[in-house]
Amino acid sequence: MKAQLKNYLSLTKKEWNGMLVLVILIIVVLAAPYVYQWCHKDSRINSKAFYEAAAQLNKANPGYQAVVDAGRTKASNLSKFDPNTLAAAKWKALGISDKQVSIILNYRAKGGRFYKPEDLKKVYGITDSNYKAIAPYIDISARKESVLVIELNTADSARLTQVSGIGPAYAKRIIYYRERLGGFVNKEQVKEVYGLDELKYAEMAGQLKVDARRIRKIPINAISFDKLRLMPYLNYKQVNAIIEYRKEHGNYASMADLRNIAIIDEGILRKIEPYLSFE
Repeated sequence: MKAQLKNYLSLTKKEWNGMLVLVILIIVVLAAPYVYQWCHKDSRINSKAFYEAAAQLNKANPGYQAVVDAGRTKASNLSKFDPNTLAAAKWKALGISDKQVSIILNYRAKGGRFYKPEDLKKVYGITDSNYKAIAPYIDISARKESVLVIELNTADSARLTQVSGIGPAYAKRIIYYRERLGGFVNKEQVKEVYGLDELKYAEMAGQLKVDARRIRKIPINAISFDKLRLMPYLNYKQVNAIIEYRKEHGNYASMADLRNIAIIDEGILRKIEPYLSFE
């Protein structure tokens, strides 16, 4: 038995040589990455030489300085500037990309305005590093002209376009929403118009006012389903519930009767209350 096992485990000289070659190859493969790194050491950047070159660049170009941002060097105009009037070429000199410049100019073309330096951070594409690099030089000029204030419930589309930030498209949307709503109770409701976000509203809020006496009341005891359906605050099921409750229980005497309708919550009731007439 031992003899058979010995014969089974024994190796010939040729097999021993082959195993030795295999071991050597494995060692070479494992050692290769370390040998490569040792032979190809990364050269370090000489930071002192870099900043000396940057200083020479500053001297050769008065009015500009080197700004290191995320490993890149940009030319940055040191003089004060107003983002509401700065030309495209000047934006690019500040290190702002062509795409970002296009967004800023498009925003201004539509009536947009920057009222404080922080407003620039809200522009899509402007990064924190962009803003930090140029923030010390932002100088927004105060508007000296008198501010035109528009009454939302009576203004036509031409009048609305006189408001900074409102173009023909926004004016059309505001009037369409106003007609469905029956008028604005407060100017914050204009934010419910499609496309008018907080930034846009903040830009135009000082130019708007509302006379709530001019809203159109809804005769809740006589209005039809189709006309009540136009009210933006009510969905199809809620309108149907109001009409069906009236048919079953008779005319509404007050808001208390509407509170009996389960699918209309208190939040909706507060929104529609100024528009309802119980005559």
